[in-house]
Amino acid sequence: MVEELLTAAAAVGSAGVVYVAAAARIVKQYERGVVFRLGRLMGDVRQPGFTMIVPFIDRLSKVNMQIVTLPVPAQEGITRDNVTVRVDAVVYFRVIDAASALVKVEDYKFAVSQMAQTSLRSIIGKSELDDLLSNREKLNEGLELMIDSPAVGWGVQVDRVEIKDVSLPETMKRSMARQAEADRERRARIINADAELQASKKLAEAAHQMADAPSALQLRLLQTVMAVAAEKNSTLVLPIPVELLRFLERGADADSEHRPPPALGT
Repeated sequence: MVEELLTAAAAVGSAGVVYVAAAARIVKQYERGVVFRLGRLMGDVRQPGFTMIVPFIDRLSKVNMQIVTLPVPAQEGITRDNVTVRVDAVVYFRVIDAASALVKVEDYKFAVSQMAQTSLRSIIGKSELDDLLSNREKLNEGLELMIDSPAVGWGVQVDRVEIKDVSLPETMKRSMARQAEADRERRARIINADAELQASKKLAEAAHQMADAPSALQLRLLQTVMAVAAEKNSTLVLPIPVELLRFLERGADADSEHRPPPALGT
């Protein structure tokens, strides 16, 4: 009798161990467990830690709640100003409702990927080339809104969308390089013209000053001669100022006026 009881207890213990082993589940910290009982969704989502289900009746599906980095393949499209470009992006999203992510969509990752590609092509068609190159923050916000709107119904939240790269045809790159070069040349010419204008104003002021004081011109000439004479390997040709000739002419006229007239012959 005792042996039969021990045997029965051992059988029950073994069955219990097998039941616990079949029913025990471990949900990790970054996961949530969704239980389907005979195909029907159970109300409570299992939290991280140890949990148990009914073997052969319940099925536990684990959903990763971490942020998923999803690269969006490069999409080719034509911008609003008729430029063909290839744009790729990256989407950061996470599951906020584990039950909806399993029940309302077949594969939430694939669905988000397809929605991101479609939205990216739509953004390319609505934007101009300058916006794709320089105004990416606004485009990222619009792209995030387009993806997040349907994804909320799938239990998915889009945290961030970033446009990674914009590829242009080689002809367009050369055209943009020529445009940038022409713009820089235009600015250089404007700067040179402005410098010439300022210099001409200063020279005009200097000319007026020298006109009032002719000796200033002589001093400026001597300064120029000294600057040129500093170079030993140069030949200096010194022009005679017109003022000096006029000074000599005035001196000659004064001498002729004070000179007595010649005596008349008898």
